Amino acid sequence: MKSVLITFDQALCERIIATLDRLNCRGYTFFEHVQGRGSKTGEPHYGSHAWPSMCSAIITVVDDSAVDPLLDALHSLDVQADRLGLRAFVWHIEKTI
Repeated sequence: MKSVLITFDQALCERIIATLDRLNCRGYTFFEHVQGRGSKTGEPHYGSHAWPSMCSAIITVVDDSAVDPLLDALHSLDVQADRLGLRAFVWHIEKTI
């Protein structure tokens, strides 16, 4: 099993959830309001007067075989809307209950 943390501009929310549904990634936790700044490019997402946009995040745990299709689909979304910002991070899950 792998965990995938997806951080994204709120404008991408519906497309991210539709992607998870299409790829049958049913279980996830959604964090609606998160703040941050990308490490490479893009503007901060602080929800302030100066930087009004906000980010969201989703964390999901999927079978190993689902990781590459999910990352490929997320990469396609990121390319289509590269100024919004979308990142995904994957790590191994050792145990679940």
